[in-house]
Amino acid sequence: MADTPPSMPSDPGSTAAAPANPTRPTRISGIWIAVVIAAVVLVVLLVFILQNTESVKVSFFTVNGSMPLGVALLLAAVGGVLFAGFAASLRIWQLRHRLKSSERPPRSDRILPDGQEGIDGQA
Repeated sequence: MADTPPSMPSDPGSTAAAPANPTRPTRISGIWIAVVIAAVVLVVLLVFILQNTESVKVSFFTVNGSMPLGVALLLAAVGGVLFAGFAASLRIWQLRHRLKSSERPPRSDRILPDGQEGIDGQA
């Protein structure tokens, strides 16, 4: 096959020059999916709030007031999500702190500046 140009493989079944999967999901396609899902959720929340406009009395510790039922439930849900996120952040911090402290050498093996002695009397 001397007539084959050098840029073309001699074997027609060769995949050496085949491009990667062109339909592979990208970051931008993932963002568009997230935007569509967020828009659907916002529309559902808007419909929920507009259908639950009856005013209800809300009391929180010493604060009293009235607001539409949908808004009160939405605020309660947002408060719950924020509380759960705060608790999860504390747990992640705790695990990272534990991991970092387990990677440190024991106190007696630590090198101290200026020749100071460690806890068990070693330099």
